[in-house]
Amino acid sequence: MSEAAVAAPVPVEPEASTGKMVANNKIHFSKEVKQVIDKVLKTEDPMDAPDFNTVDYINQLFPNEQSLVGIDETIQKMQCEVSLIDDNIRSVVRGQTNTGQDGQLALCEAQKVISSLFSHIIDVKTRAERTEEMVKEITRDIKQLDCAKRNLTSAITTLNHLHMLVGGIESLNTLIERRSYGEILNPLQAITEVNQHFQQFSDIEEIKNLSQSVDKIQVTLAQQISEDFKEAFASSKPSGQSHHRLGLNQLGDACKVMSVLDPKVKKELLKWFIAQQLEEYMHLFHENQDIAWLDKIDKRYAWLKRHLLDFEDKYGAVFPLDWEVSERITVEFCRLTRDQLSQIMAKRSNEIDVRLLLFAINKTQAFEQLLSKRFTGVTLGATAAEQARVLVQPAAGADAPGAVTVFHDQIGQCFKTHLDIYIRSIDRNLSELMDKFVEMSREPYKFAEAKTTVYPSSGDLFVFYKKCMVQCNQLSNEQPMYDLALVFKKYLREYAVKVLEGSTPKLVPATTSSSIGKSVSLLTRDMQNLSTAAGQVFHNFLKEGDTQRFTRDDLVRICCVLTTGEYCLETVQQLEDKLKEKVTAGYVAKIDMSEEKDVFHRIISNCIQLLVQDLEAGCETSLQAMAKVQWQHINNVGDQSAFINSICGNFKQTVPTIRDTLASSRKYFTQFCHRFVAAFIPKFINVLYRCKLTLSDGSNNVLGCEQLLLDTHSLKTALLELPSVGSSVNRKAPTSYTKVVVKDMTRAEMIIKVVMTPVQPPAHFTQQVLKLLPDITIAEYQKILDMKAVKRVDQLQLIDLFKHTASAAAVSGLIEPAASGDEDTDQTLASGTVDDAEPSTATGDSAAATTTTTTTMATTASSATPKRAFIFSVGSFTGSADKNADGSSQTGIRKLESLLKKRFP
Repeated sequence: MSEAAVAAPVPVEPEASTGKMVANNKIHFSKEVKQVIDKVLKTEDPMDAPDFNTVDYINQLFPNEQSLVGIDETIQKMQCEVSLIDDNIRSVVRGQTNTGQDGQLALCEAQKVISSLFSHIIDVKTRAERTEEMVKEITRDIKQLDCAKRNLTSAITTLNHLHMLVGGIESLNTLIERRSYGEILNPLQAITEVNQHFQQFSDIEEIKNLSQSVDKIQVTLAQQISEDFKEAFASSKPSGQSHHRLGLNQLGDACKVMSVLDPKVKKELLKWFIAQQLEEYMHLFHENQDIAWLDKIDKRYAWLKRHLLDFEDKYGAVFPLDWEVSERITVEFCRLTRDQLSQIMAKRSNEIDVRLLLFAINKTQAFEQLLSKRFTGVTLGATAAEQARVLVQPAAGADAPGAVTVFHDQIGQCFKTHLDIYIRSIDRNLSELMDKFVEMSREPYKFAEAKTTVYPSSGDLFVFYKKCMVQCNQLSNEQPMYDLALVFKKYLREYAVKVLEGSTPKLVPATTSSSIGKSVSLLTRDMQNLSTAAGQVFHNFLKEGDTQRFTRDDLVRICCVLTTGEYCLETVQQLEDKLKEKVTAGYVAKIDMSEEKDVFHRIISNCIQLLVQDLEAGCETSLQAMAKVQWQHINNVGDQSAFINSICGNFKQTVPTIRDTLASSRKYFTQFCHRFVAAFIPKFINVLYRCKLTLSDGSNNVLGCEQLLLDTHSLKTALLELPSVGSSVNRKAPTSYTKVVVKDMTRAEMIIKVVMTPVQPPAHFTQQVLKLLPDITIAEYQKILDMKAVKRVDQLQLIDLFKHTASAAAVSGLIEPAASGDEDTDQTLASGTVDDAEPSTATGDSAAATTTTTTTMATTASSATPKRAFIFSVGSFTGSADKNADGSSQTGIRKLESLLKKRFP
């Protein structure tokens, strides 16, 4: 039902009881009231919604004309609800008439109760006021007596304090004259406290005079006790010349008195006393004395031990424990020793060698640990937690984890400026160790006896590094630790160059021409656009001389260098982490061994490349033999050819040695297999292009093609089994490796199948080429035409047809981009890290799977993209010759050019 059908105004009947129009008498509630109503009166009726719309509601009930059938029933239902609501409203209205009368009665009753309550409250208040007046009258005399009591008590207390102060001053003066320090302590403490009480009465002249007397007594005591101490410990005067020399007990009492006086007095006394105790040490170990040099540094520490024992035995009872006199003497001893050693080492720095320096440092560290066990370090500002740990430390030992050395570097700080001597010594030791490692690397490495493929020298090097790092951390973890890291970096590079690269076997060419041929071969390996004839001549030139290969011992040595490089690479990372952990925060960002890790990465890569080149060189003769076979004259198809047997024999002879030696580095063996097939298969395909399969009359030798196809399939099977060749455990090759082999070798098979296809008619031949080899380039297409002995004139026509066919396919969108799986495989090859842990399968299953995969690849090839053909075919997008076969406009060609450049940069 449309909205217009219900938009007409609906007549509203007057309410039965009032006769008023209810429609215009709307009551509007606030939002909060509506929310409360909705919470109390929960309903799902749409009519109760605040935004209720009549038209929408009717349209909802009657959405179409067919729904009008039930309109009578709906109207009747609505009328029933209206009647029910009217009844409810009528009941509520009637109930409200009685409610007004009841409310009026209740209000009158409440007013009466309130009047009665007010009368009671007035009565209670009046009684309370009378009671309060009565209590005040009763307690007025008591308050006066209480105030008098407080005043009397304060007066008596003040008089007592004053009496104590006056009497205490007189008695203290007497005791001071008699030097009775044991009897002075308590009165002195008492009058000091009383004097503090009278500070509020300092404006009274008599009190002010008494306070000055107390201050004078304290000054007199400080001077007298200081003089008594100096006289008691003066070593220059005979005992008979002193009339007031005190005994140890009196000195002990004097120290207690000193604790009550100003702290500055105690500080001055201790400063004098400690200097007096260390006076003998300063004379004995003066810098012009032989005993003051580093080689006799232990005598300094022995002197302090004896002196502390003697001091605590004689004077331990004199000084209070909280004075920590022994510790203070030790701290001052450490300061004086540090200053003396700094001065003497600065003057005689040319006499310091690493042995003497380490001897002095070791003795000093042991002495500092001993002091940390003996003292709490409270005079050094040690925290309460450190003091508590020091107290329990002797049971665990100073070398235990978490041990606190509160005296650390109190003396040893003076050696840090000379630690460059230690770093230079480490440099010399590593240089000698490196020469030893180089000599060891020149000796034949006996892999079977060593039972490891990692050079023992690498382990020795890192053990030496660890010892140096631990020792340097004990000496200093600041600049010397960073300098040590630089030395480590230097000799890591030297080890990589002199030991690993120096011991890597290298091929020595038999003749100069062979060396030149190999160099030129490396430079021209990727020159695939040369003509077949020129390439044949150049290839023959490069192969002059004998092929040089590594011996089995050389292969083992290369593998050992590889595994040693891997071990060094992993350990260098751990070394870098440990150095960053030990060194202070300011040097963490400066420690970086990425260059050294790159060196070992390069060594590993070079070793893999040498292994690949050796295995590749072993196949070189077989590939030459393949190129020399007269394929156009083969008249029967038999077993695989001799050159395939030779290649398989080379695999069986070389790969097991490499695999067994790299058993602990499986990922690098897998990378070796990847690199080999990446280099060998393109070379095999290049040789395949040089094979002549066409008879003199221009027809294909089908038997020769089938034989070559059989050999190619056999080679593919051999390459798939390459990782496990000669192994007692038939382990399946990694999936990524299998994909690469199947993809590239299937391409070689497709090339042969293309050669088997007749050139006539050209359109069918071109379609077949794009179907079997979707990513073929113009250069490869020309090589196939050379294999089929097509004349140059005919080749130009076929190439032109090929360009137009490929371009037409690109414009029409019939050819899709290459499969993503191939891109993944290329990325895997680039990274060199593949998973080789796959379950093993039987050889027969592998061959069957290979055949199935070949068929699948051939079928899939028909819908893949001739990517490289696009690049070469569109070439220069100018001129009429670049128009597509279907007559596309120049604008379409430019769009295609832009598309291809984005997709194939």
